[in-house]
Amino acid sequence: MGEECKEAAGGAGAGRAAVEGPVDPADSAKLYEDVPPMPLMALNHISRLCKSVDDSVRFYVKALGFVLIHRPPALDFSGAWLFNYGVGIHLVQRDDARRAPDVSPAGELDPMDNHISFQCEDMGMMERRLREMRIRYMKRTINEEEGSPIDQLFFKDPDGFMIEICNCENLELVPAGALGRLRLPRDRHNPPVRMVDGGGGE
Repeated sequence: MGEECKEAAGGAGAGRAAVEGPVDPADSAKLYEDVPPMPLMALNHISRLCKSVDDSVRFYVKALGFVLIHRPPALDFSGAWLFNYGVGIHLVQRDDARRAPDVSPAGELDPMDNHISFQCEDMGMMERRLREMRIRYMKRTINEEEGSPIDQLFFKDPDGFMIEICNCENLELVPAGALGRLRLPRDRHNPPVRMVDGGGGE
């Protein structure tokens, strides 16, 4: 079921900045020229095209503990909304005109693929859950040589979208010359929660 992978993350920082030439962290102040303070607070949701919304709802509820929430009736196309851990997942039924080119249901689990990552309090518990559900995954540990090891689990949802589970809080956040621009999320970024069960609760 599970794949074990311990190799180092070669090329993990292979993304390219939207500026000309390489970005030197020692000279990163130039990146922020003409950039005003932004009113953003936190990630709100991701949206995924699905072959089957029902299959994807079951996956995100059963494998990751998301909660199905009310979806505005003005959205007159097939889909579902889920929420937990301060982030929403919006699922949209895919048709032939709407493809998801960034996923590959078959093939190897490649940490360099597009993915979303969730912080985890208990990696062992999460790995056991994947095994129980017979979900194929890759496991690896990086940054051991720096003294702050990070454990990672990679797997795919029913549509082939990559998901990572990690304990990335082990890695210190070090801004490159822009500490005054770093904004950490506040409690108020979470949507208000109606404390009366809207149906389907236990």
